[in-house]
Amino acid sequence: MAYTPEKPTPPPSAEELRARIPGWGADLDPADRPSYPKEKALDIGAHWTFAEEQPEGRDRRERSIEHGRLTPVFGTAQPLRGVAGAIRRLAYDRFSEARAAHWLLLVAGDRVDAAGAHLRSLATRHPDNPITETGITAERRWNPLTSRLGRVDARHQWIDPILVAGPWILAVVGVVAVGRRLLRRG
Repeated sequence: MAYTPEKPTPPPSAEELRARIPGWGADLDPADRPSYPKEKALDIGAHWTFAEEQPEGRDRRERSIEHGRLTPVFGTAQPLRGVAGAIRRLAYDRFSEARAAHWLLLVAGDRVDAAGAHLRSLATRHPDNPITETGITAERRWNPLTSRLGRVDARHQWIDPILVAGPWILAVVGVVAVGRRLLRRG
């Protein structure tokens, strides 16, 4: 039913729903619910009504706009930083979790973070090796055909090499192009 300016029709009554949908309302009676004893407020001996809150510290933690406060305990191992952190903060500060923009910004932040990690690895003595890290060499050695046949994702296996090698090839082409320009100017 579409939302209209007029008042919508009232929802069907419990009797109408029970007549129309077999088994509707089977869990309305607490005596029929197997989980009901767990729902009772029991004295468990806790010395608090709400858990003591973990101090937030100097790094502001991300919190969805739907929630009035942080959970009492939260992780602090990976604080947001850099451009990826700014993208993620934008997702949490501006968009509800029900919006696609929230999740797309989180994915974009993840991709920016991954690209930064790849660039940082190039500055080390052991940069990322896309060939061995994708498992291609192990796949070649341990049953190459059977590891590919019968998989659920068989329809889009053709794009795997493009997605894995494509960014590396584009990066090499970009470095070569910039190098040529610098050589021509110098």
